[in-house]
Amino acid sequence: MILNPLPAAAVAAILLAATAADAAVNPAPNRACFASNTWTGWSAPGEGDVLYLKVGLNDVYQVDLTRGSHVRKDGSNFIVNQIRGSNWICSALDLDLTLSDQRGFRQPLIARSLRKLTPAEIAAIPRKDLP
Repeated sequence: MILNPLPAAAVAAILLAATAADAAVNPAPNRACFASNTWTGWSAPGEGDVLYLKVGLNDVYQVDLTRGSHVRKDGSNFIVNQIRGSNWICSALDLDLTLSDQRGFRQPLIARSLRKLTPAEIAAIPRKDLP
């Protein structure tokens, strides 16, 4: 005796429901979006390839840059983010960063990753390196 297989649409619906349930239980870790106009400050610990972005009152995001960026924060440097399309920043692809100074020098910065830090991770950042 041969049983009729489930129609393809029913199988697809079951798989979609299982995927949605798994995503609800296991969301992407530290994935969060913020509006670019809530970014209030930044810092670059040492002369490395990492930026910390201060967002709102309490949030800090870590941006990993391409190796060799050597970003340094001092009184004459500032970061410009060119908004293209949506105002929401949800991944490194949404960042179009340039390090500029008052003399007109511009250094493009390529973001490799973006993640929201946990309160424990923020507390572990030395005070001088906080944005």
